[in-house]
Amino acid sequence: MSMVSGLLAGIFWGIDTVVLGIALAMTPFVSTEQAVFLAPFVSTFFHDLFSSIWMLLYMGIKKQYKNVLRALKTKSGKYIAIAALLGGPIGMSGYVAAINYIGPAYTAIISAMFPALGALMSYVFLKEKMKPLQIVGLIVSILGVVIMGYTPGNTEPVKNIVLGFGCAILSCIGWASEAVICAYGFKDPEISDEQALQIRQITSALFYGIVILTAIKGWGFTMEIAFTPTTAVVLISALFGTASYLFYYKAIAHIGAAKAMALNITYSAWSIVFAFLLLHTLPDIKSIICGIVIVCSSIVAATDISDFKKKRELKTE
Repeated sequence: MSMVSGLLAGIFWGIDTVVLGIALAMTPFVSTEQAVFLAPFVSTFFHDLFSSIWMLLYMGIKKQYKNVLRALKTKSGKYIAIAALLGGPIGMSGYVAAINYIGPAYTAIISAMFPALGALMSYVFLKEKMKPLQIVGLIVSILGVVIMGYTPGNTEPVKNIVLGFGCAILSCIGWASEAVICAYGFKDPEISDEQALQIRQITSALFYGIVILTAIKGWGFTMEIAFTPTTAVVLISALFGTASYLFYYKAIAHIGAAKAMALNITYSAWSIVFAFLLLHTLPDIKSIICGIVIVCSSIVAATDISDFKKKRELKTE
């Protein structure tokens, strides 16, 4: 079931990616040069803000508000807040900045390395070990993402290669650190994965709104589009994003950061499927092959054969 949670995290993030892409292509985000510059930051702010609201509704139904506040006061709750800053504002801002400096293709290739970095950090700090076959599966999955994002004869303008690569690496570190820190926080029985996600989304949204939007002077534009159909589309994407994070955090809590990240990057394959279903975008052969390779190898990376052997032995006893 834990592996299914990891796969569902990738599937829902694939939907989220496609729906958010629809929002970013709408008029308010492409009307002027300023809008194009602010779009990634403003859309991410709305995305995390709406996600935190979806989580408030979800936790309200489960009557968990008091438990969230109690969890926030714990040491692990504070670790989750730090993880939120690393994975949200820092990781995403680095990703957006890298796209600006070196283009989306190179950025996607570099940022796809975050599960490998996360696996290394999990081994060093959490003592999570992966079998050789699992490591091979992870490497093949990452290579699949890299090949899918690579475009021969790329003509994207590179404004600042050093700064761009630095920002892309920053996004890698941010996303990998988020999963590893969360996995450490989940060792505390006083905090659940759902409570952690509520803390994560609120922390990220507040930091984006108070610090990032203020720093880039984006509040005027944010208020202009706050009640438009564009933000309604972001609201829908945030619902899928919230579902993705719920399953992602559950996977981190039960199978560890390294395996959860391996399954989560399957979103790049699922996004092709949903782009076809929602936008009727036909994928090329390379994307189809890479997508299949990514999903299959990610499952291998998250599967511990010894667990199946133990279960089989227990059944035969």
